[in-house]
Amino acid sequence: MNAGVVARRPLIAGNWKMHKTIAEARTLARELCALALPPQIDVVVAPPFTALAAVADELKGSRIALAAQTMHDFAHGPYTGEVSAPMLVEIGVRYVIIGHSERRAFCGESDDAVNRKVRSALANGIVPIVAVGETASEHELGETHAKVTLQTRAAFADVATDDIARCVVAYEPIWAIGTGLVDSPENASAVIAQIRACVDGLAHARILYGGSMKGDNASALMAMPQIDGGLIGGASLTAPAFAAVIDGARAKASAT
Repeated sequence: MNAGVVARRPLIAGNWKMHKTIAEARTLARELCALALPPQIDVVVAPPFTALAAVADELKGSRIALAAQTMHDFAHGPYTGEVSAPMLVEIGVRYVIIGHSERRAFCGESDDAVNRKVRSALANGIVPIVAVGETASEHELGETHAKVTLQTRAAFADVATDDIARCVVAYEPIWAIGTGLVDSPENASAVIAQIRACVDGLAHARILYGGSMKGDNASALMAMPQIDGGLIGGASLTAPAFAAVIDGARAKASAT
């Protein structure tokens, strides 16, 4: 490790989205627990709410941490269909994805809501994985930097610098999510450098790349100095595909 370079432990997080019944989630969790995971890499999985408790049970004694895909910012109240941080903590959730582009687009999740959820997660001891990213049109118009900077600053408004350093950010260009299109490693790393520089505390935080990361491109992406891992969608839904992505982080892990 060169002098002056911050060592950040690689993190690979699997977002299962609206996939897997409880039985299917248990099976996948068992298969993941059977993998020989590199000790220098943190691995997280985010099942749907219905499978969280079952997967928590399967992960006991393993090195794989449990994440939720979203949460409400209030601890309790008349919010039908919502789940709060204390409820997630009780199950054993350690991470929560906040502000995913699908939540922003389909559920009207605003920058202010993301900020409230970040602060609530931290107050309850859960590590937020804050997703930011630009649309295809914003990308084509050269608005990537402005968009991700705005989202990142809004997400961490009024959050203490030390707390920000504990968080995770996932840069997910929306045009690459589930499309098979992948940002170039060099460009993704450059955007992440801009994200890291726009808020005090992010120099020490882990920033992931998401957007069609899989086994055949994970090594090239994670070879970039600013990319600390990946937020993985489709490639997290089978153990062999997820293992291939984790394997792509081995070189990064050996350098930390």
